[in-house]
Amino acid sequence: MGCAGSTPAEGDVILENAKKLQKPKPWKHTQQITHAQLKQMRDEFWDTAPHYGGQKEIWDALRAAAEADLDLARAIIDSAGIIIPNADMTLCYDERGAKYELPKYVLSEPTNLIRDG
Repeated sequence: MGCAGSTPAEGDVILENAKKLQKPKPWKHTQQITHAQLKQMRDEFWDTAPHYGGQKEIWDALRAAAEADLDLARAIIDSAGIIIPNADMTLCYDERGAKYELPKYVLSEPTNLIRDG
């Protein structure tokens, strides 16, 4: 029997988590923003994220996964050993149990994004 609250077993759980990976559900920003504003928000988050704790290598892998298509993102998550209890990647853990929280705006575009042109 496993202990309640114990860390998931490595291989199977990580692979299962990567398989269920998906983009976050549609969401709306508090105000309409442009692609440039969204990019700036994302860049600011990724530039400061390692200061919140965790390993820089995991933050780098999370950024690569967030910016990739789902198949590549699954491969990145799997190879980095990242555990994702939520399929949308808003909450992740590394193999040491460090927590990584990602805002939806780095994972997908808001429904009220102002289209260029």
